[in-house]
Amino acid sequence: MDPLNLIDTAPDDVALTMYTGELVVDAMVRKLGHEPNGTFWDGVAEWLVETEAPTLEGRFDYDSEGGMFCAYGDRADLEARLSEPLPVVTDPKRVRSLIKAAEDADFEFDD
Repeated sequence: MDPLNLIDTAPDDVALTMYTGELVVDAMVRKLGHEPNGTFWDGVAEWLVETEAPTLEGRFDYDSEGGMFCAYGDRADLEARLSEPLPVVTDPKRVRSLIKAAEDADFEFDD
């Protein structure tokens, strides 16, 4: 089952959501000193935009909670970005690499 979902919230609003706390990468996230909650995943999304899609900077609004990641934005932008976070939430090695790169660049996750 794909942990990421696109949900139409209004005629022109779309949300990318993901429930947190039961992902295969949670143990690795905790091992690296972070809490795999919604606000941690906000940081992951911000880091991915900053490092892999800077033209989308500022195009998403994040409204995550403890048990859910949620980003609002344009459908085309969210669909285009949908494939990038999937390896991060399903591959412990990928999430470890991302966290290390972000921390090496003094990026702070707000978890």
